Amino acid sequence: MASASVSTSQQFDALPGAGLEPGLYNADLAPVPLERRDWTWVNMSTVWMGMVHNVVAYETAAGLMALGMNAWQAIAATAIAYLFLFFAMWFNAVSGTRYGLPFCVLIRSSFGPRGAQIPVILRGFVAIFWFAVQAYAGSEAIDAIIGTLWHPWTSFSTSILGLSLHGWISVAIFWLLHAWIVSHGVHRIRNFELVAGPLVIIVGIMATIWGLRVGHGLGPLFAEPSHLSGAKGWLIFAGGVTGLIGVWSTFAVNIPDLSRFVRSERDQVLGQLIGLPITAVVFTLMSVIVTSATVIVFHKPIWDPVTLLLAIGHPAILVFGGITIIVATLSVNVAANIMPACYDLVNLFPRRLRFGSASIAVLVIGLLFMPWLWFRDADSIFKVLGAIGGLLGPVTGIMLADYFGVRRQRYDVPDLYRYVGRYAAHDGWNIAGIAAFILGGLAALSGLIVPGLAPLYAFSWFIGVAVGAIVYLAMSRLGSGRGEAPTA
Repeated sequence: MASASVSTSQQFDALPGAGLEPGLYNADLAPVPLERRDWTWVNMSTVWMGMVHNVVAYETAAGLMALGMNAWQAIAATAIAYLFLFFAMWFNAVSGTRYGLPFCVLIRSSFGPRGAQIPVILRGFVAIFWFAVQAYAGSEAIDAIIGTLWHPWTSFSTSILGLSLHGWISVAIFWLLHAWIVSHGVHRIRNFELVAGPLVIIVGIMATIWGLRVGHGLGPLFAEPSHLSGAKGWLIFAGGVTGLIGVWSTFAVNIPDLSRFVRSERDQVLGQLIGLPITAVVFTLMSVIVTSATVIVFHKPIWDPVTLLLAIGHPAILVFGGITIIVATLSVNVAANIMPACYDLVNLFPRRLRFGSASIAVLVIGLLFMPWLWFRDADSIFKVLGAIGGLLGPVTGIMLADYFGVRRQRYDVPDLYRYVGRYAAHDGWNIAGIAAFILGGLAALSGLIVPGLAPLYAFSWFIGVAVGAIVYLAMSRLGSGRGEAPTA
């Protein structure tokens, strides 16, 4: 490992004078210098805590129980899904930690410098869309807080493009909060997550204690029986697991965007272990306990945290809880959506954009999606994004197969910034990567496309990862456009 580090360091030193293509390189896309990789396992775990603790994750158990699972099965499905995600992200983060490179640069090895734009654009679209959806959800907490503290607030009801005037002002405030956090770059994001992640956990513990006291234990939801049985029940359970993976499958692709700042492999593994599967299971358990208590207090389960705060009706609790929701939403958005989308935009326009200007572009494009209109048909959001997430499963498989199977954990860093060289393949298009992506995507979505194969859709992400990896390895072994393996 020591010799590999020396080789990697020499490649970094050679970059400035290496004849790099301006269309593939700028300072934000360059390898993070060894001395600036200062994220510890604490930073990595708190970043993940901040991302996992969001409104969508809080309501996850509700969706699983709506499928017929009992509370314990919903928690088990969460544990299984996040364990698979942990292993996928662990191994896909290795190259980012070793070379300090973002996803949009690393993907050039398997797709070619021009072909890489396909998964980059797809990933960027999903990131910006998710940003818009999460940001609008957070703006509703701002709307609720102001409406509680100042009753005339709701009188600003004039509708503009389908959103009330007070809703527009809430959206504007929340967008400005995002802009303030990302305006100081990646290290401001790290420092924000260092506070946000633990804060949400603390508030969650307080809410859980309340739920245990009100319910005199775990509460009535834990007494509900399972409605799953037989083979069909197992397919529904598997579909729930795959659905959970689908929400984060995009981040399994671009985890190098975070791991490039981590100081060691041990830090990234330990940080992800604490922040991802462990935190996700604890958070899901908390959400079920709190919701179980609402059955006793309000005679119905309330899964939406903003609705719960409004139902409680205490101004101080609403303000405190609303601020927590705002912090939690900011936390997931800046790290999981804005940050990768910025790198994707910088990769597309390296001569025009830097991280700061790209972040403003993400905020503007996200607003153009008008997420409040999508909220009227929330099921469509998850169908569209679930299908796109399924297409990114093969990208994860291809990246893992390329780094560990084809390149054998070695990249020639300067060649990743050239249209010629060992990664150029056929004029910048790697046929092996593109074919594996297409075939893996078709296989992943086959259950959605062909009615007779519908049961396979419960395993779409796993199928996509496996087919993408196998096809890429097979075509690379046959020499279909992968270029020679690096020897550096």
